[in-house]
Amino acid sequence: MQVNMHEAKSQLSKLGEKVWDGETVVIAKAGKPYLDLKPHREGQVERRPGRLKGQIVIADDFDQASQEIIDAFEGGF
Repeated sequence: MQVNMHEAKSQLSKLGEKVWDGETVVIAKAGKPYLDLKPHREGQVERRPGRLKGQIVIADDFDQASQEIIDAFEGGF
């Protein structure tokens, strides 16, 4: 759903309920998308690259596959 800025100001409460119900609301300015209205989520954890380093083990033969498996993925069966 896309609404203009004026409509968003006058119907913010109603639009907020729609967003919480799962609807996507885009607020437009001069007819072009300007803002996305999203619900606030508590406790989102900030992603930190490498925080599982040393905890994940990848087998030496991870990227080796038999011809049978390759054929199955490529439609050879």
